[in-house]
Amino acid sequence: MKNPSDLRYFCYCLIRKYGSPESISEEQKAKEFRHYYLRDLPPTVKALRIVASCCGCNLDSSDKMPKNMRGFNHVVNGKSNIVIKDGDTLSGMQNTILHEIREIMEGIFPSVYRNYKPLKTTAKHYAANKFATAVLLPEESFTKKVYETGFDVIELANHYSKSCSQVLLRIGEVLQGKLFFYTSMYEPDTDNNWRVTYWTGSSNDDDYEANVYGLDGFFPRKNRAVAAGSLVEMTIKAGKSHMVEHITLLNEGEDEGLIAISNPVLIQNQPTKVILMVLLSHNRELISPQVEKVEPVIVERFHQHL
Repeated sequence: MKNPSDLRYFCYCLIRKYGSPESISEEQKAKEFRHYYLRDLPPTVKALRIVASCCGCNLDSSDKMPKNMRGFNHVVNGKSNIVIKDGDTLSGMQNTILHEIREIMEGIFPSVYRNYKPLKTTAKHYAANKFATAVLLPEESFTKKVYETGFDVIELANHYSKSCSQVLLRIGEVLQGKLFFYTSMYEPDTDNNWRVTYWTGSSNDDDYEANVYGLDGFFPRKNRAVAAGSLVEMTIKAGKSHMVEHITLLNEGEDEGLIAISNPVLIQNQPTKVILMVLLSHNRELISPQVEKVEPVIVERFHQHL
């Protein structure tokens, strides 16, 4: 008799419900995983340890891992083993356990769906990251919280005990195609040169006019340095949130333009990260909860720059 808690049986149930694994999104896999194993329980490390055991996976830890590795999985005597990094943060452990479970699932799929070709290493790693995030930050409740906080990445990170980068990227996933926005995170390198380390954004697929077009290079991508006179530079220098109420984009005439808010993560009153959020001006009310909380320094106008 099949063990209904076994990960192989879960994969079988997924395929029976949705068909080929390649047609099942990571959001769907995560939603089914939460329902199947967690129900209404929060995905704490303790709960995920129990889930891993129910899945038929041994869970161990090690202090002998490369600096940039948080965990891995391997098979010992025919049984899957997940190894997590000793001393990692609780959030890191949560992500690693779920990440490795998803990678193990990828190895199971071909045995329960004959024609399936497993993802290659990079794609598998990317899918496992998306799966873990979707389990930890469920789409519906997380999206609701994004609007409640006024798109405040820092408050969301604190609320969910997750990194700002994970929250920022998750916002991009859950709002994809629903709203025009851009957000990025700046951090200093070892020489204290601030650059974009993460960014995401979306267009509004339902309203062609509720977007911005033809601004190549306007929105900073990864590794872009902080520009002189920018909202982010003002935030770094003052150690306080700043908001520009109107960013004009056209050289002639009036245009609706953009609104942007820049919010620092402070440690001992020194900025260690800065989150930049940009929306169309007519969506100003969406960031109102954040504005009311952080009380930013108001900058009246920028022209063709952030």
